[in-house]
Amino acid sequence: MVRAGLTTERLVRAGADLADEVGFDQVTVSALARRFDVKVASLYSHLKNSQDLKTRIALLALEELADRAADALAGRSGKDALVAFADVYRDYARRHPGRYAAARHRLDPETAAASAGPRHAQLTRAILRGYDLAEPDQTHAVRLLGSVFHGYVSLETAGGFSHSAPDSQESWTRILDALDSLLRNWPTP
Repeated sequence: MVRAGLTTERLVRAGADLADEVGFDQVTVSALARRFDVKVASLYSHLKNSQDLKTRIALLALEELADRAADALAGRSGKDALVAFADVYRDYARRHPGRYAAARHRLDPETAAASAGPRHAQLTRAILRGYDLAEPDQTHAVRLLGSVFHGYVSLETAGGFSHSAPDSQESWTRILDALDSLLRNWPTP
C-alpha cells in the first residue's frame, strides 16, 4: 500500500533538499525514508533504489538550472548575456550545493540526451553567437566556459578563496571581463 501523500515528485524534491543540507553523496533511499519517518520499503513503489533517486535529483537540478539560465538570458547578448549566465551557475551552486553537485552526476547516454543537459549547451551556444565564433572554436569555447564556471564555483564553495584578498566577487567580475575579452578576440589557429 502506498503511503498517503508520498509521490515520486515529492520524494525527489525532498531528496534534493536533503542533498543541499548534507551533500549529494550522502543522499540515499534510507536517509529519505528517515526524513519521512517511513520504512525504506514504502519508498520502493516510487523509487527503484538510491541510484534512481540520485538520477532523478540530477534531472531536477539540470531542469532548474536550465530554466534559470534561460530566464536570465532572455533579451540579453554579448557580455551582458555572458555575465547573466555565469551568475546563474554561481548563484545556484551557492544556494543549492547538493543540487549543483547532482547536476554533475554522470547519467547514461539515453537519460542524458533526454535531460535538460543539452539545453545547457544550447544556451551556452546562444551566448557565443554574440561573439561570432564558428565551429570548432564554438565547441572549444563551450568547454572553456563550462570549465571556468564549474572550476571557480567548486573552488569558491569549498572555501578556496576565503583566506585571501581580494574578495572572490572582485575576482569573479575580473574573470568574466577576461572571458568577454577572450571571446571577442578568439585566437586563430
